[in-house]
Amino acid sequence: MRRILLASLLVTSAAVAGGRPAETPSTPKEQLLAPPAGARHFTISSTAGKHGDVWSWKLPDGRIAYRMSMSLRGWVTETDEVVTMGPDQRPTNLAIRGFTDSGDATENFSVDGAGNAQWKTAVDAGSAPFAGKRYNSYGGPWLASEMDVEALVAAGDKGIDLLPSGHAAISIGQPMQIDGPRGKQTLKLAFIRGYGFSPSPVWLDANNRFFGNAGTISLLPEGYEADGPKLKDIQDKATAAMVRDIAHRFLAPANHTPTLVEHVLLFDSVGGRYLPNRAVLISGGKVTAVGAAGTIKAPAGTTRIDGRGKTLLPGLWDSHQHVGDDWNLLQNVATGMTNYRSPGSLIEDALSIYKRRAAGDLLAPDGKISVIIDRKDPLAAQGALTVSSAAETIAAVDKIKKAGLWGAKFYTSMNPAWIAPGAKEAHRLGLHVHGHVPAGMRPLDAVRAGYDEVTHINFIMMQAMPQDVVDKANTAARLEGPAKYGKDVDLDSPMMKAFYAELSRRGTIIDPTLTVWEPLMTSDGSALSPEYAPFADVAPPSVVRGWRIGGYPLFGGLTRDDFRKSFDKMVELVGRLHQAGVRIVAGTDGYGLELVRELELYQVAGLTNAQSLQTATIIPARMTGMADRVGSIAVGKTADIILVDGDVSKDLRNLRHVETVFLDGYRLKGQALRDASGLSGMPR
Repeated sequence: MRRILLASLLVTSAAVAGGRPAETPSTPKEQLLAPPAGARHFTISSTAGKHGDVWSWKLPDGRIAYRMSMSLRGWVTETDEVVTMGPDQRPTNLAIRGFTDSGDATENFSVDGAGNAQWKTAVDAGSAPFAGKRYNSYGGPWLASEMDVEALVAAGDKGIDLLPSGHAAISIGQPMQIDGPRGKQTLKLAFIRGYGFSPSPVWLDANNRFFGNAGTISLLPEGYEADGPKLKDIQDKATAAMVRDIAHRFLAPANHTPTLVEHVLLFDSVGGRYLPNRAVLISGGKVTAVGAAGTIKAPAGTTRIDGRGKTLLPGLWDSHQHVGDDWNLLQNVATGMTNYRSPGSLIEDALSIYKRRAAGDLLAPDGKISVIIDRKDPLAAQGALTVSSAAETIAAVDKIKKAGLWGAKFYTSMNPAWIAPGAKEAHRLGLHVHGHVPAGMRPLDAVRAGYDEVTHINFIMMQAMPQDVVDKANTAARLEGPAKYGKDVDLDSPMMKAFYAELSRRGTIIDPTLTVWEPLMTSDGSALSPEYAPFADVAPPSVVRGWRIGGYPLFGGLTRDDFRKSFDKMVELVGRLHQAGVRIVAGTDGYGLELVRELELYQVAGLTNAQSLQTATIIPARMTGMADRVGSIAVGKTADIILVDGDVSKDLRNLRHVETVFLDGYRLKGQALRDASGLSGMPR
């Protein structure tokens, strides 16, 4: 449903509608419909400000029209949609035009006289009998999802069968009131199941008609923008109640008894080696013994696990996980993630996660959280603390420290002059400093101004970009520049070698997130990206369809092969950094499902199997100051450990075959975790 409203309005750069090759250009903005005076008007907003608009109106012939215009941190969406409703209020024809930051948004759906439905998008096409079903569009203006919501309300408990596949239903909660420009409004929080991994919140009015969506980004009627955070807080509390029972079920005393894993292949993350035929005893939430198989005496009542054919490893880290969604955190545990670093979350979300996890009410990895700081600007990051001066930058840093969080992340619209004073204050307070590189700066400028870490490999590539790209790095130029020029960069030039050497000398950390750029730069819509393909058989059909994207739109005479060559250079750049002694931490900036593919790409870059795995175990533990507790399997450390089926030393892809997760010493079955988090089975 509108790509599950971009994962319930928590937007990542990869979660966007697909594109087409250059020979089938999208409809340009000036040819899209213009909303008339009096059209229904919704806005797209966050605490950082307004990001876009969506309108709806009726055409003279009775068809329903929608128009969406959004610029999100420089990523632009301009689309329209015209819908013809049938006698039973099911759309029998829809046409979507325009473009998103992943290319052509063109989509068409129709029903012929024989009752057969046909659809065609940038990434798929098909046909099927229309009887009793409703088409689930791939993209289009977000507000058009209101038609699906109201159909779900009318369907009641039986729900709706979807085309191309799937089934969805809605549950409606109790009414509550908010104040707005039209006085008090009665609203109801509802949850939709069937479109995503987890129930998706939506707000209805007193008559059970669509009112809006709230999240880090909100889609609400014009004038109600200020209610977004309040509605988000209410739905977050409702979600917390759902996941609390799941947490209590898994974090039961019966799952915290001693466990002995025998005859297992053990990954020693500190030494970067695999040790065969080992035994590990877990008791009281910690590792209490490690030795050769058969040498450890276990206490009475110990659960014994035969580890033959399996690998025991420290739990995985995702060092670029924007936490905030309880269901996603649960899924992270299911896929072997016991720790994370969030490079930007809302303060209230962070504190809620910490509090509920400590109380045993939230099943989630443990980690450290940063908060984004950006300049007040139309291109400011959603959810950021926005500032207008160096003094306000310092005040924002102080606010992060006062909240008890770990780091400050500066963003692309920051005034470069504010970075050094902001970083100095952060370091005085013991905070980690990292982020995107502000427009006008190169990565080395940011590091010299105080960055401890640079996020995203495209910003590292900025060191070799033309000045006009660097000056516009808070727009789509931050991808388009590396996509255009990256393939021609000499990674072994004296300038680049000196760059790597200085990063290494300063102890700078790099968070590449290659899996963000791989689908955008290499995909043509013909297949799922390698990061998601292993999950195609176990994820909801709507999610799998949304994973198939056409790639970032081609421009300037470039070909998809040019983009792929530039991506290959990004991968090679990670290898050059590693060779120079620069620390790499593995992050996804996505669901977290992408983590194993990120490690695979590090191997392509030239890291060994063990070195790749260290970027998701001991290195992030050291970066966050948690290595005394986690990141390796050693006596006295917290038992954040995973047992996977297969020999990881021979193939990192076996990391996806999670059999058991030990989280704070709790013994959790992998399949039960997958079931609870929306995955129907073991990934390929």
